[in-house]
Amino acid sequence: MRRTHVVAALLVLAIGLLAAGCLDGTDQAATPETVVGEVPVATTDTEALPALELTGDAVAGKAVFTGASSCGGCHTLADAGASGAVGPNLDEAKPDTELVVARVTKGQGGMPAFGEQLTPQQIADVAAYITQSTGG
Repeated sequence: MRRTHVVAALLVLAIGLLAAGCLDGTDQAATPETVVGEVPVATTDTEALPALELTGDAVAGKAVFTGASSCGGCHTLADAGASGAVGPNLDEAKPDTELVVARVTKGQGGMPAFGEQLTPQQIADVAAYITQSTGG
């Protein structure tokens, strides 16, 4: 008999949630009436990025991507035959040139900075390659 009561209570709860709109398949999120402080805005710091002033060569960039810098060890990029799973999948992320230059030069999070290992031209080249291959 007790099991029947539990099942009935769960059924009533489920119907109540459904009626309240909690199970209609949409995401529900709280929306604050006021914000205290400032909402952070994601930006890419483009200061001290000489590669942005250069014209990259995508063919040379592929050699940088697949060469000694071994970008494919961490990143997936179909055009390079790379299937790394540590960093972002570049085919999905489709980063723009400015973002690639900033991340390759300065690094961020788990991405190491390559600004000391690669020349500004090599960084411009790999950025041109990534954006051309991904449509970023």
